[in-house]
Amino acid sequence: MHGTTGEVPIERFQRAEASALRPIAGIPPYAASRELVRKVQADCAIEVDGNAYSVPWRLIGEKVRVTLAGGQLRVSHAGREVAVHQCCAGRFERRIDPRHFAGVAGFQSKALVAPAPAAGNADPELLRPLMEYERLVGGRW
Repeated sequence: MHGTTGEVPIERFQRAEASALRPIAGIPPYAASRELVRKVQADCAIEVDGNAYSVPWRLIGEKVRVTLAGGQLRVSHAGREVAVHQCCAGRFERRIDPRHFAGVAGFQSKALVAPAPAAGNADPELLRPLMEYERLVGGRW
């Protein structure tokens, strides 16, 4: 017996509420999703919920649209999907796709560095005093 209604709950349900219910067959479940806008940082990543997700390096500084749904994070730019990641469960994690860094010098190979000229063999054009540049631009630093 319920203290407020003075009835047995199952009996009240069958008498007053059960007939009002409809079957849910064929009705899709509620889809929970979020849409965000993020700016791509200098490390080729966006931050969502304390985690970092990589995007193609050419988008550094650009704003992208982020959609979170069904455990996936989808990133689009100018109406085109540019990245898909599984959502991180915790915080302070990084999801990296190596394809997003293709073409960045030193990512998968060593960066090429020109050898330094020998002490006596330096090009004299590169050894001008800074005063010459100050005269050209008309001022001092």
